[in-house]
Amino acid sequence: MSAPHSPPRVLPGLGLGLGYALVYLSLIVLIPLGALILKSSELGLHGILDIATGERALAALRVTFGASLAAAAINGVFGLIVAWMLVRYDFPGKRLVDSLVDLPFALPTAVAGITLATLYAGNGWIGRWLEPLGLKVAYTPLGIVVALTFIGLPFVVRTLQPVIEDIEPEVEEAAATLGASRWQTFVRILFPAIFPALLTGFSLAFARALGEYGSVIFIAGNLPLVSEITPLLIISKLEQYDLLGATALAVVMLAISFVLLLAINLLQWWAANRHRGSVVEGARP
Repeated sequence: MSAPHSPPRVLPGLGLGLGYALVYLSLIVLIPLGALILKSSELGLHGILDIATGERALAALRVTFGASLAAAAINGVFGLIVAWMLVRYDFPGKRLVDSLVDLPFALPTAVAGITLATLYAGNGWIGRWLEPLGLKVAYTPLGIVVALTFIGLPFVVRTLQPVIEDIEPEVEEAAATLGASRWQTFVRILFPAIFPALLTGFSLAFARALGEYGSVIFIAGNLPLVSEITPLLIISKLEQYDLLGATALAVVMLAISFVLLLAINLLQWWAANRHRGSVVEGARP
C-alpha cells in the first residue's frame, strides 16, 4: 500500500520561501540600514553622541518622539471609538465615514500639510476660533501633533476593526444579564480582547509618525529648538553637505525607534499571551 501523498503546495516550500524572504528583506531593509550604520561608524561612537546630544539635535528629538507618542496615544483612544462605531452600529453615511478613514493613505502628505496649515492658521476656518481662546495650533508643536494624528488614524482603525468584528454581541448581552455594568463589561471582557490589536495599531501609528515629513513641515513652523523635527534637521544637514552629521542623526533615530518598538511589541506579546491564558482558564470546567 503506497504512502499517502501530501497535497501539492501552491506557494514554494519553507526552504525556497525563506530564501526569497531573506533576499527580499536584505535588499529592502538590511543592506540600506547596514550601509547607514557603516557610514556613521566613521565618526565613532563619541562623534555620534556629540552630534546627537547637541542642543538643536536634542530639541528636535524631543519634538519628534514627543509629538509621535502623543499622536499615537490620541489615535489609540479615538481610533478605538471610530472602529467600534463602524463595526457595531448602522447609521446614515456609514460608508462615507468608512471611506474617509482611508483618506490619509491616499492623500499626498504635502497636500495634507498645506490643508491643515490653512485650516489651523490664525485666519483659517478653525484657527480663527481657537486663537482667541489662547490655543495656537499652526506653526507650533501642537500643529505637529495634529498632522501626525491625521496621518496615523487609519492604522489604528483598520487594525481594530477585524478584532471587534470577531467579538460576538452576545458576549456583552451575557455580561449584562449577569449584572455587569457597561464599564465593567468593557474593562473586564472587551478591553482584554482588544488590547493586543490596540497596541499593534498604536505601534504602527507611532512608527508612521516618526518618519513623517511632508505633512509636518507646512504646519510646524520649523523653528529650531521649538518646532523642528529630526527628519527636517537631517534634510538640513544634507543640504549643507554634512553627510556624516545626517547619518549620525539617522542612526540615533533608528536606535531609539527600535528600542521603543521592541518594548511595545514585547508588551503586545505579553498581553496576547495573558488574554489567551485567561480564555483557556475560562473554558475549563
